[in-house]
Amino acid sequence: MKHGDALLVGLFRCKRCGRKLTVRYTGTKHSIPRYSCWRGLLDNGEPRCIAFGGLRVDDAIEEMLLGVVEPGAIAASAEAERNIANRRDQVHDALQRDLEAANFAADRAFRQYDAADPENRLVASELEARCNKALTRVGEIENKIASHKAAIAQVSSYSMLDIAALAGDLRAVWSAPTTDARLKKRIVRTVIHEVIADLDDVASEIVLVIHWAGGVHTELRLPKRSRGQRNATPDDLIEAVRQLVLIANDNLIAGILNRNGLTTGNGNRWTRERVTALRSYRKIPVYQPQSDGIEPWLNLGKAAKVLGITPKTLRIAAEAGEIEGVHPLSFGPWIFSRSKLELPAAKQLVDRARQNPKYPAGSSKNQGNLF
Repeated sequence: MKHGDALLVGLFRCKRCGRKLTVRYTGTKHSIPRYSCWRGLLDNGEPRCIAFGGLRVDDAIEEMLLGVVEPGAIAASAEAERNIANRRDQVHDALQRDLEAANFAADRAFRQYDAADPENRLVASELEARCNKALTRVGEIENKIASHKAAIAQVSSYSMLDIAALAGDLRAVWSAPTTDARLKKRIVRTVIHEVIADLDDVASEIVLVIHWAGGVHTELRLPKRSRGQRNATPDDLIEAVRQLVLIANDNLIAGILNRNGLTTGNGNRWTRERVTALRSYRKIPVYQPQSDGIEPWLNLGKAAKVLGITPKTLRIAAEAGEIEGVHPLSFGPWIFSRSKLELPAAKQLVDRARQNPKYPAGSSKNQGNLF
């Protein structure tokens, strides 16, 4: 199994020639997958059959796979809970049978002891010991039944909800940046046998026929993006990325976009690869840390440290327009130019904060608090 980012590498087969499609990575960091049928060209000099971008294809099949797997995961969780409940019932029934047998033995031992001649001390002593042992056995089983009931009460109150929640969280776990791509590929190869790919040049569509492991086939058609075609990413999101690259790498930017509830033009969550693809298409430079450690652009915490004031003081001043800073997204970082922090406005802010630390810059003693 290959360790690249392409989810379906090795699963695509060309409908036109029957050969396996290969994957290559494009973009400035070679992280954007593209599937192509090159073998005929490489081996025999034949024309290349088909080629298409991998991001939207991987996204579409991934979405379809999760739609197939999630109901099965929830059904499996329900079956697991039923099996657990059945095992609990079997244990309870077995304990009840043991209790009945122990009660019968104790009752018989007591009757034998009660009927014994008291003057025959040896026999009476033996029967008394048997009776006490039988009663002890009854007590032990009753304690086991009580413990079993307590365990059932504790588990049954949340187990089914928890198991179903875990099954329903499959999508979140799948999309988590910490999930190993190799694990995803193993899951894909368990569920999908292969995917037959072709291009419909008339409709300008990518045509995929998914051969599921169970023998069912599903056709999927995706619009083929022409070279140079604009994507549907909003302009304000693109502008936010232009600003965020001043202080953040592609992985951090993806997290910021997701935290703000923003999606790609196709409605997918952002990943490092998708941010890289957007930058490459829009010719937005990548974030490059300075070798000397003196960054020209700073986030709120670092800018406040440079000025020697609290981040709250700097944020309030920026919101009031007293110092220049940009805030591209509501749930995202502030961005400050180091050169702007050397202007008189910044020095005035520092002086005011030091003279009156009780009241942050940007507010006055008489100003009411709205919150």
